[in-house]
Amino acid sequence: METLNFFFDNKHRPLRHAAHPRLVGVVSSGNLEVLIEPAPLNGGCEIEIRTAALGFGAIWQAVLEDFNERWQLADMRIAVNDMGATPAVVSLRLDQAVEAAINPASGARS
Repeated sequence: METLNFFFDNKHRPLRHAAHPRLVGVVSSGNLEVLIEPAPLNGGCEIEIRTAALGFGAIWQAVLEDFNERWQLADMRIAVNDMGATPAVVSLRLDQAVEAAINPASGARS
């Protein structure tokens, strides 16, 4: 297991409807779960990755920089439990988590 930590200093986009944590996805082979929750981070977005796939830090960095460009979240904490998901699946799950935070009726678990 490898743990990677990322921090993006955005100060742009607090999610006003994200008052409660939201969980999307499942931890299984080729998949991942994402927990997103508001946190007082001075406008930053903190992301912790726990992955079974070792040595892919540069790919995680690229995927998360792309995610950050799309959303520029402020005051959010994201935790990812990964079991070898591809970058495309990671991007989709991250977007799904943000959508669940914006729209609590989307079916995500809280």
